[in-house]
Amino acid sequence: MTAVLVAVCAALGLIAGYVLDGVATRVPERQPVLAAGYRDDIQPRRAAFLAFGCGALFAGMALRFDDSWALPAYLVLSAGLLVLSVIDLEHFLLPNRVVYPTGVAVLALLGLAAVGDDAGSAFVRALLGGATAFVGLLVLHLVSPRSLGFGDVRLAFVLGMALGWLGWGEVALGLFLGFFYGAVVGVGLIVTRARTRKDHVPFGPFLAAGTITVVLWGEPILRWYQSGS
Repeated sequence: MTAVLVAVCAALGLIAGYVLDGVATRVPERQPVLAAGYRDDIQPRRAAFLAFGCGALFAGMALRFDDSWALPAYLVLSAGLLVLSVIDLEHFLLPNRVVYPTGVAVLALLGLAAVGDDAGSAFVRALLGGATAFVGLLVLHLVSPRSLGFGDVRLAFVLGMALGWLGWGEVALGLFLGFFYGAVVGVGLIVTRARTRKDHVPFGPFLAAGTITVVLWGEPILRWYQSGS
């Protein structure tokens, strides 16, 4: 059953990723996503990246959650974070037209999973995790608005929910890895002179990468950390 589920999710991911290429083009330009001429907006290289990336993420989520009712929430999360990362890298923007629907869908699907998996406590923790991540990044945004945009703050609630469903350790680790990835790449860009300290680097993709890392591999990482403490 797991192999079939992984194959089906991978196929769905390929299709979803291909469709998301049009979203990555039209949303930043404030165009209707489903308007005529959708195929004309397809950028082949980006479409291939999104298709294979989304397929791989969907397969990974299927392996991670198997028959859990939480799986649909994490499929939506994966697709949303992937297209948001592409948009942020290209336009330095995390558009509400993607962040809000992703957040609402993840919230609703986790609520459904709370009933299906009898996981009410996990759902409450997800809400608290979202609020905690939002407040934490909001404080950082108020301290240094140039370093952390408000789009990142809005996204943090979605990430906190997804991580909070798994546990408080996952919330802390996911946000930590987001900042860690950002710091490593930022230093690397400065050292190689690809960027200067004054240049802006989009932070959304790093937050997304930290969250995906923890969703897929957070449990063994936390076990390893705790065993060495």
